[in-house]
Amino acid sequence: MNSRRRFLLQSGMLCSSAALTGCTAFGPASPDAGNARQNLVAVPALRRGAVVGVIAPASPANGKAQAAADWLTAQGFQPRIYPGASHDHNDYLAGDDDARLADLHAAFSARDVSAIICLRGGYGSTRLLDQVDYPLLRRNAKIFVGYSDITALHAAIGQRAGFVTFHGPMVASDFLRDKQEPTVSGLFNMLTGGVASGSWLYQPATLPLHTISSGVAHGRLGGGNLSMIAALLGTPYEPDFRDSILFIEDVGEAPYKIDRLLTQLRLAGKLQQVRGVLVGNFADTGAAGSDAQARIDQLWRQMLQPLKVPVLAGWHSGHCNPNLTLPLGASITLDADRQGVQLRQAVVV
Repeated sequence: MNSRRRFLLQSGMLCSSAALTGCTAFGPASPDAGNARQNLVAVPALRRGAVVGVIAPASPANGKAQAAADWLTAQGFQPRIYPGASHDHNDYLAGDDDARLADLHAAFSARDVSAIICLRGGYGSTRLLDQVDYPLLRRNAKIFVGYSDITALHAAIGQRAGFVTFHGPMVASDFLRDKQEPTVSGLFNMLTGGVASGSWLYQPATLPLHTISSGVAHGRLGGGNLSMIAALLGTPYEPDFRDSILFIEDVGEAPYKIDRLLTQLRLAGKLQQVRGVLVGNFADTGAAGSDAQARIDQLWRQMLQPLKVPVLAGWHSGHCNPNLTLPLGASITLDADRQGVQLRQAVVV
């Protein structure tokens, strides 16, 4: 154990491996785990030249695997493309459940793989949740990156394996774009340890944020794609929202559908449990014209101001460019007036 990790463990900024079963992204891993709110384990930092695994736990990205490998090589990493990400498929899944699950397990089991970045989202992650070997993931905690449908895996890993994961860009969806900054630099800066405990995260001034409700809140960052969060309600993988900073984003949902999803969370008693809300990008809502942003902000005021917690909207993470990385499960401060997020723990060591 290196001196930095020993210090973090002793100071309570990390959980020891023996405590992992009680560490979750939003609360206890199971009803008998008690009510402790322990920090999730930070994962080993990424080094230049390391092996980066690419898996497709959801939908395929036909014809893009080699381009993804070439891109990672150009960035100074050694790509390892797992079968589900390299095979072409005509249907909506990147292989059957057994094959996609095998890729997930193989990437976590491989001692020389330092980070796992998903190929793309789409659909399929939820089909794997009750088959994942969470103790295996816990023993091999490492960087795991994705968004959209990957939200389901983020929630389950935080809940049952107890380490921080990263809501961030994916190789086929984001890395192969013409304009990649600050998406790429933001991701690798965080994964390589450039964002330490106490650091503030801001987005470029050219991307306006909207303070819906003022204030400062401390809690564990959780969430991701709003549709996926709602889909997990009533399942064993339903997030525990208590004392969390809830992050939400989505794509292709009209305002009335966003309203319906948030109403579902409210009627289930979930929204009332959060300490703050960080609203991400909601792309392709169908709202058009000069008043489009005003209409969306009105929706946030109607649905989220009654919670009487800090709410900051417009954070560029998810289905957008740039796509800024967020550490799910990490202890953070949300300052809706300063319009920033501060890390209260290390996320990589």
